[in-house]
Amino acid sequence: MDKTKTKNLVCRTWKTKTVAAVLAVIAAVALPQALHYLGAVTNLGTALGETFLPMHIAIFLVGFFAGGWAGLAAGLVSPAISFALTLAIGRPMPTAQMLPFMMIELAVYGLTAGLLARTKVPTVVSLLIAQIAGRGVRALALVIGIYLFSAPMHISVIWTSIVAGLPGLILQWLFVPLFVFYVEKKAKHE
Repeated sequence: MDKTKTKNLVCRTWKTKTVAAVLAVIAAVALPQALHYLGAVTNLGTALGETFLPMHIAIFLVGFFAGGWAGLAAGLVSPAISFALTLAIGRPMPTAQMLPFMMIELAVYGLTAGLLARTKVPTVVSLLIAQIAGRGVRALALVIGIYLFSAPMHISVIWTSIVAGLPGLILQWLFVPLFVFYVEKKAKHE
């Protein structure tokens, strides 16, 4: 392959990854807002978002399809954009106290999914490893925040968020591997 073809391929790859990251950010902001709106209408508040974890799905997918750096970037900026947009209407989501922890968690999800996507590890196992890595790093960050920086929350928030998010984790185990399989199968036939 000559230098021009290689340069064009690299340029297309970066453009594709950038577009994928931007679309993931849009989805990671829009999906939770839809659930928060539904929660407001049904008087469930933020429970739907905390239960179904809609932001996570978009970040896992961008990691699997566009790679670790795109997943990391999308994971970092999605909660910040969501916070900024909802702060303008007076109900910031995620809350200011949880924002840095969500940014860390989602960045690790996207990075880990992206790194594992290039291996022979099955997607469902890669997803599980990424979930454990993201939640583990988030738990560590929460412990540091609570004990070293006197963050205004209790350590039980770690376990509470895992239990509350079990339906979302199960949804991710079902949806993400099937979607990755579908896209990869479709790409092979084109």
